[in-house]
Amino acid sequence: MRSLCVNKARGSSLPVFRDRAQHRAEPASQLNSASPPISLPPSPPAPCAIAQTHARAHTCASPDSRRRGYERPAWRRVRAGEVESRETMSQLDTMDESTELEAAERVVMRWDSSSASTAAAGRDDEPMLFDGAGDRAEAERFLRAVDDIRRLAPPSPAAVGSPRRLSSGSGAAAGLGGCSAVQVAMARLEDEFRHVLSSRAFDLEIEALADLTSLSISSDRSNSVSSIDLPVVEEDDPVSYRVGRRSSYRSLRSIREIDLLPDDAVADLRAIASRMAAAGYGRECAQVYASVRKPAVDASLRRLGVERLSIGDVQRLEWDALEAKIRRWIRAARAAVRGVFASERRLSFHIFHDLPISNVTVAAVAAASATHDTPFVEAVKGAALQLFGFAEAISIGRRSPEKLFKIIDLHDALSDLLPDVSDIFAASKAAESIYVQAVEIRSRLADAVRGILSEFENAVLRDPPKTAVPGGTVHPLTRYVMNYSSLISDYRATLTELIVSRPSASARLAAEGNELAPSLADLDLPELDNQSPLAAHIIWIIVVLEHNLEGKASLYKDTALSHLFLMNNVHYIVHKVKDSPDLWSMIGDDYLKRLTGKFTVAATNYQRSSWLKILNCLRDEGLHVSGGFSSGISKSALRERFKSFNAAFEDAHRVQSGWFVPDTQLREELRISIAEKLLPAYRSFLGRFRHHIENGKHPELYIKHSAEDLENSVNDLFEGAPPTPHNRRRSHG
Repeated sequence: MRSLCVNKARGSSLPVFRDRAQHRAEPASQLNSASPPISLPPSPPAPCAIAQTHARAHTCASPDSRRRGYERPAWRRVRAGEVESRETMSQLDTMDESTELEAAERVVMRWDSSSASTAAAGRDDEPMLFDGAGDRAEAERFLRAVDDIRRLAPPSPAAVGSPRRLSSGSGAAAGLGGCSAVQVAMARLEDEFRHVLSSRAFDLEIEALADLTSLSISSDRSNSVSSIDLPVVEEDDPVSYRVGRRSSYRSLRSIREIDLLPDDAVADLRAIASRMAAAGYGRECAQVYASVRKPAVDASLRRLGVERLSIGDVQRLEWDALEAKIRRWIRAARAAVRGVFASERRLSFHIFHDLPISNVTVAAVAAASATHDTPFVEAVKGAALQLFGFAEAISIGRRSPEKLFKIIDLHDALSDLLPDVSDIFAASKAAESIYVQAVEIRSRLADAVRGILSEFENAVLRDPPKTAVPGGTVHPLTRYVMNYSSLISDYRATLTELIVSRPSASARLAAEGNELAPSLADLDLPELDNQSPLAAHIIWIIVVLEHNLEGKASLYKDTALSHLFLMNNVHYIVHKVKDSPDLWSMIGDDYLKRLTGKFTVAATNYQRSSWLKILNCLRDEGLHVSGGFSSGISKSALRERFKSFNAAFEDAHRVQSGWFVPDTQLREELRISIAEKLLPAYRSFLGRFRHHIENGKHPELYIKHSAEDLENSVNDLFEGAPPTPHNRRRSHG
């Protein structure tokens, strides 16, 4: 009934039905009338037939197998119904897999990096699969071969290790069969990964990061962290992978992620890394990545001006040099974090996301997926520690008042960067330590700010009254303290957050036992409603300054000059407060009125102590006599009165012309005040008694000044220089 034949046209020895359709179409009656058929088991293919099939497999290759670079045997095209023996199918499948494995191994071994021909040609001249050229067929063929080897001959855990070590042609590697090809493949992929990463990288243009130095999360220091504005990322954005604590990897508006490699190069790196990680060589791939990217990151930071300085180097720098380095560091840190580190994070993320970067057994693969940030961390950690190490050295350095505002700048810059540092580093356990370090440095900078402010208060307190400043002018300490206080008010947003306690009683009495400092037990520190701790500290500084100035005023032997000194300094304090709205708002109107009152008292005391005795010379008391033949005026007493006035005024003019009132408006107002008291009194006195002197001998010896002369002389006062001679109009020429 059934006849077997050999299909000569196909060159195959496999048995086939000559005409299945015809056989199925025979009438049932013919089948029933025939003799019962003899059941024959399907004939297994003869060994020679199988060999022929294996040898001539290329004639039956499928298009897919041709694309892979090797052919499938012809017997794979036989329909399932034509082979009825499970044992035969098992044999054929085994031979199929063996043939596929051999073909895949041949593709891999052609690219053996450790072969003699490759070694002879040299690494530099070695052809590369992923060279960025247009023809990518060989690279795709190689990757498919690697996939087939892993599928058909997965390596045992003992075979996993350095591809260089295990692909060296040793007997152990040769004995692993397909595993040997895996090692060769991994060694080749490692070379290709290094080649693409180094040869296809763009030169990072530092100028492109220049505008990042002026960016900030918010221009307002008070809410620099709370005002983060995250842009919305479209759901179909192919680069918006899920990362860490955020729902998707998104850039803060201050971050500028720059392409470090072309998109096709990144895709090649991802393809290579995924195969190395799947074969257990993720750690080796990560090491290659770090070895290439770490020098690039270090070079970028050097170009940004980040110097490699130890803590000791930083602390030995003079302040002027250190101040300049802080300014440069702030600009460089913004560009490094928001440009360099952010771009490195994105590149590493695109290559290694969700890959097990660890040489682990299958049981631990799930845990290894959490380490996909390892390549990024290893590439940038050294540079990040170097960058933040400078700020750390500043935070633990010697605390002196001149450093306060640059340290606040440093604190604010780091606070401004922390949301970006968190977004870049804190999303993974591997990189979180960098973010934690940055937070700790900011905390130490805050401690340094509080310590420096306390040190400044004590410095004002301890400044000894050594020598009186010439002319009773504004003391350098007053200028320094008030300029310092004005700058404090400029940084009020930051300092209000950092200064959380009022001046303590121990601080007020810190100078107890110091004989050079004023007694502080009776100092009155106003405590106003809703007064912030920072405002209390500023008022405390001014209170201490006032008492220090009182001690310095006692150095003057001339009481009038002592009062003039206090008047000048309190006036300077009042006007510095008024010139700074922030400082004024913190101090408040009530305390400003108290300061203004002290100024008025000092000015009044000066005029009384200096000009009252001169004005007393122009009084009538003691000039009148009674009885005898006199006219009622004692000419001798009158002459003495004129002589006393002349001597006192000339002495005041000579001395006080050397005194100095630096504020032009105050100087003019003080002259006017003196003239308003002196000139009317002198004119009146001269009008009443002038004729008594002019009728006697040598009246010019007594009436030496006209009212205009006095006015001109008053205008010489408080210039800080000896008076210049000028013509005086006299009553007798």
